[in-house]
Amino acid sequence: MFQFQHIGYLYALGLLPVLVLLYIMTIYWRARKLKQLGDERLVNEQIRGFIPGRNTFRFILLAIGLSVMIIGWANLRMGDKSEKVQRKGIDVIIALDVSKSMLANDVQPDRLTRAKQLVMHLTDKMKNDRIALVVFAGRSYLQVPLTVDYSAVKMLLQNVSPDMVPTQGTVIGDAIDLSMNTFTQNERKYKSLIIITDGEDHDETAIEKTRTAADAGVIVHTVGIGSPQGVTLYDPETKAMKLDEAGNPVVSRLNEDELKSIANAGHGSYNLLQNTDEVANKLIMELESMEQKSLGSVVYTDFSSYFQYFLLAGFLALVIEWLLPGSKRKAKIINNGSVA
Repeated sequence: MFQFQHIGYLYALGLLPVLVLLYIMTIYWRARKLKQLGDERLVNEQIRGFIPGRNTFRFILLAIGLSVMIIGWANLRMGDKSEKVQRKGIDVIIALDVSKSMLANDVQPDRLTRAKQLVMHLTDKMKNDRIALVVFAGRSYLQVPLTVDYSAVKMLLQNVSPDMVPTQGTVIGDAIDLSMNTFTQNERKYKSLIIITDGEDHDETAIEKTRTAADAGVIVHTVGIGSPQGVTLYDPETKAMKLDEAGNPVVSRLNEDELKSIANAGHGSYNLLQNTDEVANKLIMELESMEQKSLGSVVYTDFSSYFQYFLLAGFLALVIEWLLPGSKRKAKIINNGSVA
């Protein structure tokens, strides 16, 4: 089975269409300049060693050389042998608040961005656990089902925004319900729910539903983001201050009491998100301290890499392009087309 070790390097291939466009523009620019000097055929005859199509051939060699070397850097490889190994882990669901209050900037650059950074740090530190992502505001949606493909979680996390949930508000209880339905129902352990929110809950059933989840074997952790003092909210489109029905500025505050109560009911921990890496480490320690289930998995343990062949082919293409002789003018051509 072939795969690229550094698949992200292949994005550099996107530069090739840009180079092709620039080369085409250069060809048209050169043709226009030659026409200004006089008859194009006569002008070309004054160029020593002129061979039609040689510049295009050199450009093709250059493009091939760069393309093949980029593929080499991505390191195409194949697994030589596979081994059945026993892994241990748990199921973790991250419930991320995407309500508009998460756009408040009492933490920089804003609450939602910092929360997404925390999720990134968590996935970087996880090894064998399955992970799912739930986004919630006035309603909840399963964004990523339980998976060990951490790269998929990171990719989809990039597009998470308040626009994903048309119903605004913060209903933590609904996020807990959806998470419980996502977990494997026939197990009473190996499960944890991490709720990341500013705690401005518009639902009074969150603590009751957390107790129900705890009774089903789910450990519930909460992460608070924001400041207890609060900050005035602004509309991201109009940049105008948000006002309530009485015409007063809307202030969003971190509700730590609510989040501490939820964590206590869920036999978990509460963390205030200040240092992202520190909070991620604490949560990973909590997860690793839980009883874990065995997971059978086939993994490739030994690979043969083929990057050297691509790098060699690319290097040869660039050397050939460099060795091809260029062309020189036989004589100076003045503006009126005569030869001096």
